[in-house]
Amino acid sequence: MNQNELKQQVAKKAVEYVLNNVAKDQIIGVGTGSTADLFIDELAKVKSHIKGTIASSERTKARLESHGIAVFDVNDVVSVPVYVDGADEIDPEGNMIKGGGAAHTREKICASIADEFVCIADASKEVAILGAFPLPIEVVPLSREAVARQMRELGGNPIWRMNADGSPLITDNACHILDVHGLHITEPLALEIQLTIIPGVLTVGIFAQNAADVALIAAADGVNVVNF
Repeated sequence: MNQNELKQQVAKKAVEYVLNNVAKDQIIGVGTGSTADLFIDELAKVKSHIKGTIASSERTKARLESHGIAVFDVNDVVSVPVYVDGADEIDPEGNMIKGGGAAHTREKICASIADEFVCIADASKEVAILGAFPLPIEVVPLSREAVARQMRELGGNPIWRMNADGSPLITDNACHILDVHGLHITEPLALEIQLTIIPGVLTVGIFAQNAADVALIAAADGVNVVNF
């Protein structure tokens, strides 16, 4: 079974999870990325079960709306019963690195108002310690080099993320992304707090304050449900 088939498998399991655990006519949160895209496509088949969604990116909003699924402004929603999203890495405590899709700021906002964070991923995303995947940090453009210097002082190697055509990637929030290589994140919550207070940092891609409550992990033998 290839990775795309695993993602498809876990997307279907996530829709099943929503149907079994979320009352009818609720608003749910939807993340961003290739696995989240597949979840949206599966969710469209049962869209009558939900009232609508909140979206963690313009990409997700567009995909949801293309399926006729209502998207609400997060400012108009007090809470959601569940937020479903992927991860670039997830450790045994449910801490994650996210932001490979440059959407981690809005993902973190959506997760913060959810009663439950359900992480959907394939088994390749499971790690003992976070950091093999470069840590994304969304920064105000003016602060990019100042933040990069501080990352180097911490032993990281920050790389300014570019588009395929060589132009700087600009996030939905009109910011830049630094991908920090070479970190060995043994205390995710402490590092998340430390990096978040650096002037110019909008959001760091460590999800420890908003860690996963449940992980649906696709493997060759099926989807494993992990509760944290």
